[in-house]
Amino acid sequence: MSRSSDDSVSTRNQRVGLIFDERMYKHYAPHEKDHVECPDRIRVIWDLLNSSGLAKRCIILKAKAAEDNHLALVHTKNHITLIKNISSKNTKSKRKRIAEKFDSIYFNEGSTEAACLAAGSVIEAAEKVAKGEIDSAFAIVRPPGHHAEEGEPMGFCLYNNVAIAASYLLNERQELGINKILIVDWDVHHGNGTQKMFYKDPRVLVFSVHRHDFGTFYPTGDDGSYIMTGEGAGAGHNINVPWEHGKCGDADYLAVWDHILIPITKEFEPDMIIISAGFDAAKGDPLGGCCVSPNGYSIMLHKLMKFAGGKIVMSLEGGYNLNSTACSVRACVEVLLHEKSPNVVLAANPFDSTWSVILDVGRVLRPYWACDLLDLDKLWTFMGSSDDQDLIDFNEFSTVLGSEQNLPALAQEKKTTTLEQLGSLMPEPSIAKKTSTLSLAEPSDTEPLCKRLKSKASTTKRVLTYSPEISSPFKQISAPHSSDNPLSVVPIQQTLPETVVHVEEDDEA
Repeated sequence: MSRSSDDSVSTRNQRVGLIFDERMYKHYAPHEKDHVECPDRIRVIWDLLNSSGLAKRCIILKAKAAEDNHLALVHTKNHITLIKNISSKNTKSKRKRIAEKFDSIYFNEGSTEAACLAAGSVIEAAEKVAKGEIDSAFAIVRPPGHHAEEGEPMGFCLYNNVAIAASYLLNERQELGINKILIVDWDVHHGNGTQKMFYKDPRVLVFSVHRHDFGTFYPTGDDGSYIMTGEGAGAGHNINVPWEHGKCGDADYLAVWDHILIPITKEFEPDMIIISAGFDAAKGDPLGGCCVSPNGYSIMLHKLMKFAGGKIVMSLEGGYNLNSTACSVRACVEVLLHEKSPNVVLAANPFDSTWSVILDVGRVLRPYWACDLLDLDKLWTFMGSSDDQDLIDFNEFSTVLGSEQNLPALAQEKKTTTLEQLGSLMPEPSIAKKTSTLSLAEPSDTEPLCKRLKSKASTTKRVLTYSPEISSPFKQISAPHSSDNPLSVVPIQQTLPETVVHVEEDDEA
């Protein structure tokens, strides 16, 4: 399938800022040496940018620690106090006990400094771009941020780096003229923290494309559903694109870009774009189970470059296959530098389920936006031919899509236990001592779309086998309000895909 880019690449030398600081290495899991959120994540990225010569063509910015009043723009006083004191005023054992109160969090003696530098560095990058001192920037930071909520760290995230930077520009530096911000979150996990922080704010358009698996994929629940569109003045300004299953790749993401994100971005007219740049939807990631290539990420970024005068700030979120993450970051930096235009020829078509999700998202957003969002007639023009007409009954298709309650009901039906969530993270579901019944969509490019939609209401359950001791990269993941006996997770490294440390110099991750 072929797609062409809408904009041409400028020949002017681009001033691209990079922020990186080795002090962020100091944050690591003290009791799990093989934890996926590790210092090597940013080390390998930085090494590749230097060995490829890209870092030399960028402007290196100095990392800065965030000030308390800037953190307080999105976080509670108790939250800030917790993170500020966690490294200096607690013993190792006490830090462990505190971390266990939260969802998928660890602390060590370097956590305070790293978290403060990560948040402050994204502020610094965003401010430099807003001032016009540089055109765009990439903040290579950790710990990540998009799961962190107002009063609670979670999902490896201590402070919400992107939300802090956006709030800083909107509320503290209004003279810089950044009045509307688009936040694009392409991390494979839903950015629950960012969504909640701007849910009623019309100045911020929050777009998140993520695995949802009907509410069973981390962070679980209904927050990542497409029906969560914002409240009050912010109604219509929260966009969730929830994948129903894994294996989504370049074609699926670009279909969403072309039919949801780009039309709405044109209408919103942001003054800046901040990307929560997680690369755990990349091919080979041990947590994501999706198939986005470095070229796919570069096309997604390239399509956004024509907006906001090219003022784009990228902030690293997830990404746990070191090779694919580093290669994807390199591809994005090349786009920021206008080194080359991405290859826009795709070898695959989107899943049928992708079109059904796009239609669902467009239907709930249409009351808020005047732009031309995909509907059934346009989908027929885009996908169909007379030879296929007997495969799709659009009356039945409309009936299935017409109920506003379809996905929430399915989400409630499918959202059950911690074990189901672990199942969605399993690379191979055939290792086993017990069996558990999981409801998972079976992606198919050959099954007609209306049949897929009609089968939603009576999804065939597939029996997966598992070991109750199987490793989960998220420590003791529990769905909200789950059972009183959460699954004990003991790492078994051989059950996870191998993390590639060596970064090759080609374009393939």
